[in-house]
Amino acid sequence: MRVVSLVPSLTEAVAVSLPGVLAGATDWCTHPADLDVPRLGGTKNPRVDEIVALGPDLVVANEEENRAADLSALRAAGVEVLVTEVRDVPQAFRELDRVLRACGTRSRPRWLDDAEAAWASVEPGAPRGSAVAPRRSAVAPIWRRPWMVLGRDTFAGDVLSRLGVDHLYASHADRYPRIPLEELRAAVPDLVVLPDEPYRFTAGDGPEAFPGLPCALVSGRLLTWYGPSLAVAPRELASALRAARPYGSHRA
Repeated sequence: MRVVSLVPSLTEAVAVSLPGVLAGATDWCTHPADLDVPRLGGTKNPRVDEIVALGPDLVVANEEENRAADLSALRAAGVEVLVTEVRDVPQAFRELDRVLRACGTRSRPRWLDDAEAAWASVEPGAPRGSAVAPRRSAVAPIWRRPWMVLGRDTFAGDVLSRLGVDHLYASHADRYPRIPLEELRAAVPDLVVLPDEPYRFTAGDGPEAFPGLPCALVSGRLLTWYGPSLAVAPRELASALRAARPYGSHRA
Protein backbone atom coordinates (compact mmCIF):
# COMPACT_ATOMS: atom_id res chain seq x y z
CA MET A 1 0.00 0.00 0.00
CA ARG A 2 0.95 3.60 -0.68
CA VAL A 3 -1.10 5.95 1.48
CA VAL A 4 -1.28 9.73 1.62
CA SER A 5 -2.74 11.21 4.79
CA LEU A 6 -4.35 14.65 4.89
CA VAL A 7 -5.08 14.50 8.62
CA PRO A 8 -2.36 14.82 11.30
CA SER A 9 -4.13 12.39 13.66
CA LEU A 10 -4.43 9.75 10.97
CA THR A 11 -0.87 10.34 9.79
CA GLU A 12 0.44 9.43 13.22
CA ALA A 13 -1.88 6.43 13.51
CA VAL A 14 -0.84 5.01 10.14
CA ALA A 15 2.87 5.74 10.60
CA VAL A 16 3.00 4.04 14.00
CA SER A 17 0.92 1.04 12.95
CA LEU A 18 2.23 0.48 9.41
CA PRO A 19 5.78 1.80 9.05
CA GLY A 20 6.69 2.51 5.44
CA VAL A 21 3.13 2.72 4.13
CA LEU A 22 2.84 6.52 4.12
CA ALA A 23 3.83 8.07 0.81
CA GLY A 24 2.95 11.65 1.74
CA ALA A 25 1.44 13.87 4.42
CA THR A 26 0.52 17.48 5.12
CA ASP A 27 2.78 20.24 6.40
CA TRP A 28 0.91 20.02 9.74
CA CYS A 29 1.60 16.33 10.31
CA THR A 30 4.10 16.72 13.15
CA HIS A 31 3.99 13.20 14.59
CA PRO A 32 5.91 10.97 14.56
CA ALA A 33 8.66 13.57 14.86
CA ASP A 34 10.99 11.61 12.58
CA LEU A 35 8.43 11.10 9.80
CA ASP A 36 10.28 11.54 6.49
CA VAL A 37 7.77 11.73 3.64
CA PRO A 38 6.93 14.35 0.99
CA ARG A 39 4.89 17.25 2.36
CA LEU A 40 1.94 18.17 0.19
CA GLY A 41 0.52 21.41 1.59
CA GLY A 42 -1.93 22.04 4.40
CA THR A 43 -5.12 20.27 5.40
CA LYS A 44 -7.18 23.04 3.80
CA ASN A 45 -4.96 23.58 0.75
CA PRO A 46 -3.31 20.31 -0.29
CA ARG A 47 -1.50 20.33 -3.62
CA VAL A 48 -3.76 17.92 -5.45
CA ASP A 49 -1.52 17.58 -8.50
CA GLU A 50 1.43 16.49 -6.36
CA ILE A 51 -0.71 13.96 -4.52
CA VAL A 52 -1.92 12.46 -7.80
CA ALA A 53 1.66 12.33 -9.09
CA LEU A 54 2.66 10.15 -6.14
CA GLY A 55 0.25 7.48 -7.33
CA PRO A 56 -1.22 6.57 -3.93
CA ASP A 57 -3.46 3.55 -3.49
CA LEU A 58 -5.46 5.50 -0.93
CA VAL A 59 -5.82 9.02 0.49
CA VAL A 60 -7.21 9.26 4.02
CA ALA A 61 -9.09 12.42 4.94
CA ASN A 62 -11.63 13.84 7.37
CA GLU A 63 -14.93 15.57 6.65
CA GLU A 64 -14.13 18.41 9.03
CA GLU A 65 -10.45 19.00 8.39
CA ASN A 66 -10.41 18.69 4.60
CA ARG A 67 -12.36 20.54 1.92
CA ALA A 68 -14.90 18.64 -0.15
CA ALA A 69 -13.63 20.32 -3.33
CA ASP A 70 -10.11 18.95 -2.86
CA LEU A 71 -11.40 15.43 -2.17
CA SER A 72 -13.63 15.60 -5.24
CA ALA A 73 -10.66 16.65 -7.35
CA LEU A 74 -8.67 13.66 -6.12
CA ARG A 75 -11.52 11.28 -6.93
CA ALA A 76 -11.91 12.86 -10.37
CA ALA A 77 -8.23 12.08 -10.96
CA GLY A 78 -8.86 8.42 -10.18
CA VAL A 79 -7.56 8.40 -6.60
CA GLU A 80 -9.45 6.42 -3.94
CA VAL A 81 -10.32 8.60 -0.93
CA LEU A 82 -11.47 7.38 2.49
CA VAL A 83 -13.20 10.11 4.49
CA THR A 84 -13.61 9.81 8.25
CA GLU A 85 -16.13 11.46 10.55
CA VAL A 86 -15.25 11.81 14.23
CA ARG A 87 -17.59 13.55 16.67
CA ASP A 88 -16.93 11.60 19.88
CA VAL A 89 -14.49 9.17 21.48
CA PRO A 90 -16.27 5.89 20.59
CA GLN A 91 -16.58 7.01 16.98
CA ALA A 92 -12.86 7.80 16.94
CA PHE A 93 -12.04 4.20 17.80
CA ARG A 94 -14.36 2.85 15.11
CA GLU A 95 -12.92 5.16 12.47
CA LEU A 96 -9.33 4.42 13.43
CA ASP A 97 -10.00 0.71 13.09
CA ARG A 98 -11.61 1.31 9.67
CA VAL A 99 -8.70 3.44 8.43
CA LEU A 100 -6.01 1.03 9.57
CA ARG A 101 -7.77 -1.93 7.98
CA ALA A 102 -8.10 -0.01 4.72
CA CYS A 103 -4.38 0.77 4.88
CA GLY A 104 -3.50 -2.89 5.15
CA THR A 105 -3.06 -3.76 8.82
CA ARG A 106 -3.63 -7.45 9.47
CA SER A 107 -4.11 -7.17 13.22
CA ARG A 108 -5.30 -4.53 15.62
CA PRO A 109 -2.32 -2.47 16.87
CA ARG A 110 -1.52 -2.63 20.59
CA TRP A 111 -1.75 1.14 21.03
CA LEU A 112 -5.37 1.11 19.90
CA ASP A 113 -6.26 -1.52 22.51
CA ASP A 114 -4.40 0.50 25.14
CA ALA A 115 -6.25 3.66 24.15
CA GLU A 116 -9.66 2.00 24.36
CA ALA A 117 -8.75 0.57 27.76
CA ALA A 118 -7.65 4.00 28.97
CA TRP A 119 -10.98 5.56 28.03
CA ALA A 120 -12.99 2.59 29.31
CA SER A 121 -11.63 3.40 32.78
CA VAL A 122 -13.15 6.90 32.56
CA GLU A 123 -16.83 7.29 33.38
CA PRO A 124 -18.60 9.68 31.01
CA GLY A 125 -18.68 12.82 33.10
CA ALA A 126 -16.22 12.04 35.88
CA PRO A 127 -12.97 10.15 36.48
CA ARG A 128 -13.80 6.73 37.91
CA GLY A 129 -12.58 6.07 41.43
CA SER A 130 -12.60 9.67 42.61
CA ALA A 131 -14.32 10.24 45.93
CA VAL A 132 -15.88 13.52 44.79
CA ALA A 133 -15.99 14.52 41.16
CA PRO A 134 -18.30 17.49 40.70
CA ARG A 135 -18.84 18.57 37.13
CA ARG A 136 -17.33 21.87 36.10
CA SER A 137 -18.38 24.35 33.44
CA ALA A 138 -15.93 25.78 30.93
CA VAL A 139 -15.46 27.81 27.82
CA ALA A 140 -12.97 26.26 25.40
CA PRO A 141 -11.55 28.75 22.88
CA ILE A 142 -9.81 27.36 19.83
CA TRP A 143 -8.99 30.72 18.22
CA ARG A 144 -8.73 34.42 18.98
CA ARG A 145 -9.05 37.42 16.68
CA PRO A 146 -11.89 36.56 16.41
CA TRP A 147 -12.63 34.46 19.47
CA MET A 148 -13.99 31.05 18.53
CA VAL A 149 -14.94 28.27 20.93
CA LEU A 150 -16.03 24.64 20.91
CA GLY A 151 -19.72 24.34 20.05
CA ARG A 152 -21.96 21.37 19.31
CA ASP A 153 -20.94 17.86 18.24
CA THR A 154 -17.16 18.09 18.53
CA PHE A 155 -14.67 15.39 19.41
CA ALA A 156 -12.87 17.74 21.80
CA GLY A 157 -16.14 18.60 23.50
CA ASP A 158 -16.87 14.91 24.09
CA VAL A 159 -13.36 14.43 25.48
CA LEU A 160 -13.94 17.24 27.99
CA SER A 161 -17.36 15.91 28.93
CA ARG A 162 -15.93 12.48 29.72
CA LEU A 163 -13.43 14.18 32.01
CA GLY A 164 -16.15 15.98 33.95
CA VAL A 165 -16.09 19.32 32.11
CA ASP A 166 -19.18 20.74 30.41
CA HIS A 167 -18.33 23.44 27.91
CA LEU A 168 -20.99 26.11 27.85
CA TYR A 169 -21.60 26.22 24.10
CA ALA A 170 -22.25 22.50 23.60
CA SER A 171 -25.79 23.24 22.43
CA HIS A 172 -24.90 26.14 20.15
CA ALA A 173 -26.17 25.92 16.58
CA ASP A 174 -22.60 26.10 15.24
CA ARG A 175 -19.81 23.65 15.86
CA TYR A 176 -17.22 26.41 16.29
CA PRO A 177 -19.15 29.60 17.02
CA ARG A 178 -17.62 33.07 17.13
CA ILE A 179 -18.39 34.52 20.54
CA PRO A 180 -17.42 38.04 21.66
CA LEU A 181 -14.89 38.04 24.48
CA GLU A 182 -17.25 40.06 26.68
CA GLU A 183 -19.84 37.29 26.41
CA LEU A 184 -17.30 34.59 27.23
CA ARG A 185 -16.28 36.48 30.36
CA ALA A 186 -19.88 37.16 31.36
CA ALA A 187 -20.67 33.44 31.23
CA VAL A 188 -18.48 33.04 34.36
CA PRO A 189 -17.40 29.44 33.77
CA ASP A 190 -15.58 27.41 36.40
CA LEU A 191 -12.55 27.34 34.13
CA VAL A 192 -11.25 28.26 30.69
CA VAL A 193 -9.64 25.51 28.60
CA LEU A 194 -6.89 26.82 26.31
CA PRO A 195 -5.23 24.32 23.92
CA ASP A 196 -2.01 25.02 22.05
CA GLU A 197 -3.62 24.26 18.68
CA PRO A 198 -5.11 25.23 16.31
CA TYR A 199 -4.36 28.59 17.96
CA ARG A 200 -1.26 28.41 20.11
CA PHE A 201 -2.48 29.67 23.47
CA THR A 202 0.33 30.09 26.00
CA ALA A 203 0.76 31.36 29.55
CA GLY A 204 1.20 34.87 28.15
CA ASP A 205 -1.32 34.68 25.31
CA GLY A 206 -4.84 33.75 26.33
CA PRO A 207 -5.20 33.63 30.14
CA GLU A 208 -4.84 37.42 30.40
CA ALA A 209 -8.15 37.78 28.55
CA PHE A 210 -9.97 36.04 31.42
CA PRO A 211 -8.87 37.86 34.59
CA GLY A 212 -9.75 36.01 37.76
CA LEU A 213 -10.85 32.83 35.98
CA PRO A 214 -8.86 29.60 36.34
CA CYS A 215 -7.26 28.72 32.99
CA ALA A 216 -6.05 25.27 31.98
CA LEU A 217 -3.32 25.23 29.34
CA VAL A 218 -3.65 21.88 27.60
CA SER A 219 -2.06 20.02 24.71
CA GLY A 220 -4.08 20.43 21.53
CA ARG A 221 -2.85 17.04 20.39
CA LEU A 222 -4.29 15.40 23.50
CA LEU A 223 -7.56 17.29 23.23
CA THR A 224 -8.26 17.16 19.50
CA TRP A 225 -6.22 14.33 17.94
CA TYR A 226 -7.58 10.80 17.58
CA GLY A 227 -4.58 8.51 17.32
CA PRO A 228 -1.89 7.02 19.58
CA SER A 229 -2.17 10.03 21.90
CA LEU A 230 -5.58 8.71 23.00
CA ALA A 231 -3.79 6.19 25.22
CA VAL A 232 -2.42 8.92 27.52
CA ALA A 233 -4.98 11.67 26.94
CA PRO A 234 -7.35 10.82 29.85
CA ARG A 235 -4.61 10.91 32.47
CA GLU A 236 -2.65 13.88 31.14
CA LEU A 237 -5.66 16.04 30.30
CA ALA A 238 -7.22 15.36 33.69
CA SER A 239 -3.99 16.50 35.32
CA ALA A 240 -3.88 19.69 33.23
CA LEU A 241 -7.52 20.47 34.02
CA ARG A 242 -6.88 20.03 37.76
CA ALA A 243 -3.97 22.46 37.45
CA ALA A 244 -6.15 25.30 36.11
CA ARG A 245 -5.31 28.60 37.77
CA PRO A 246 -5.78 32.33 37.13
CA TYR A 247 -3.58 34.45 34.89
CA GLY A 248 -0.23 35.34 36.38
CA SER A 249 0.24 32.15 38.38
CA HIS A 250 1.06 30.28 35.13
CA ARG A 251 4.33 32.15 35.05
CA ALA A 252 5.47 30.89 38.43
